[in-house]
Formats: sequence, structure tokens, C-alpha cells
Amino acid sequence: MQAIKIPYIQHLSPAEIEDAVRCLSEEGAELLVDKVNWPESFPYAPETKVRVAHTEEHLFILYKVRGLQLRALAVKDHQNVWEDSCVEFFCRVPGSAYYMNFESNCIGAMTVSRRISKKEDVHKLQAEEMAQIQRWTTCKPQCIEEQDGEFLWQVALAIPLSLIFRRPLNFPEILEANFYKCADKTRYPHFVSWSPIDLPTPNFHCPQFFGRMVLE
Repeated sequence: MQAIKIPYIQHLSPAEIEDAVRCLSEEGAELLVDKVNWPESFPYAPETKVRVAHTEEHLFILYKVRGLQLRALAVKDHQNVWEDSCVEFFCRVPGSAYYMNFESNCIGAMTVSRRISKKEDVHKLQAEEMAQIQRWTTCKPQCIEEQDGEFLWQVALAIPLSLIFRRPLNFPEILEANFYKCADKTRYPHFVSWSPIDLPTPNFHCPQFFGRMVLE
């Protein structure tokens, strides 16, 4: 099982997200999304690095991606962002029947939900909850028809921990989680993860293969 310690950085603020990005680049815990789980069918793996840290109120995630093709046809929340150039974070409180999926394309359009499985008991976050997630990207927030070439792009998220934990926080907290990189409908479709997945076909909705995050 993959495991990582997530540092507490008190001065991070979602209101100053660009400053948070700079701090994350230097002080956040780094992990690589590099597990090619289905190499025969989907061998491509763009270089994907993630930096993570937290405060008492937010989890901060910075994705840095270098890869082929760039696409963002989903421009509104809860559209099919996973078909675009997309990064994802799934997590579950140990012992909970539900997990959460935070999925963002390269322009910051997101889909987020609580669910028991891929299709079972799915509850998408309401607009007021989605608005609580602060987002920052290096791509302009506009539709991007698929472009050829090599691209370097970044996405940063400040996720309120209150969306994940439904009780007062007592650190250290444990989260079961996985990070993903995908782009289902691009010329080079891929399904890459941080914690490896042992299934016959691509599926990220598999908490049994989540790794472990310790919020220090």
C-alpha cells in the first residue's frame, strides 16, 4: 500500500491561492502519479507530479502535468471532465461506506460527489458546496478543442476539510486515498494512478486499492 505524510502548513490560505501554489511547490509532500495499471491497452503515462499540504480547514493539492495533447471541452461543473485532460483525487475516511471523488480538467471545471461505488448511491455536490473549492490553473478558463503537441500545465485546489470529514478534526487524521491522471477521449487515452490498481480493466472507483494519507 502506498503511504504518504501530509505536512501541516499554517499560513496557507485559499484566499491567496497563488501564494499557496508557490509554498506547495517548495514545502508540500510530493508524490508521483506514475502507475501504469493497464500497460497493454493504455501504455501512455504523462509526467504527473502532485504536491499536498493542509491547514486546520483545507487540504491543498497542486498537480503539475507534462504530456501530449490538451483538451477541455467541459467548461461547467459536473460535466464530463474525465474525458478531457484531467487530474483526480479520491478519498475515504477509514471505516466509512462512502468515498469522495474530486475530478478537475485543466481549466478547473470539476465534478465532485459522495458515493458508495461508481454507480451506487451517488450524491453530487450542490453548487454552494462546489463554490467552496478554491481553484487555480495555468490554462485560461475557456473551451479548448483538442490540441496536438506537448504541454505543461498545473491545477491547484483548496478543498475544505469540512466537505470530507463530517465531524470535528483531531489531528493526526488518516485518509485512504488515490490520485489519478486520465484523459479518456484524447488521442492518447490513459489511466494512471499513484497507488496501483489490480483490476482487469480501467476503473478508478475502487477504494480497496486506495493508499494511505496521514495528515500531520
